[in-house]
Amino acid sequence: MKPLRKNLNHLTLMIFAPLLVLVGVLGFIMPEQPTSTAPAYNIFHIAFGAVGIVFVLMKSDHLIRGFNIGFGAIDLYQALASATGLFPERFFRWTAVDDVLHIVIGALLVLIGIYGHMNRQQSEGDDVQLSA
Repeated sequence: MKPLRKNLNHLTLMIFAPLLVLVGVLGFIMPEQPTSTAPAYNIFHIAFGAVGIVFVLMKSDHLIRGFNIGFGAIDLYQALASATGLFPERFFRWTAVDDVLHIVIGALLVLIGIYGHMNRQQSEGDDVQLSA
């Protein structure tokens, strides 16, 4: 079994992707929440959660790391868009709770993805040195 640090991206997305789907579904059935329940925002969560689940099932480290970095960057953009009125602010109608979640989750996903990328490069470098 691989050490946990080498599987951190996989573990993160394995937990995060279904949560995205759940948040999207709950947005439709529980409209009174401290976060936005705009239909477009709910669909966004469901769609990206489904993509994340597919990547987890594919067991592709490259796609999983890319998802974590990419979705984390999108989360950070959403916080900026909410604060400045950029697209898709009028469709997603974020709340202050959404903004905080986007900053925290976005930063964590980007850091986890980058850590996994750096760890992968270091492991590949170690393999090259060992075989030389």
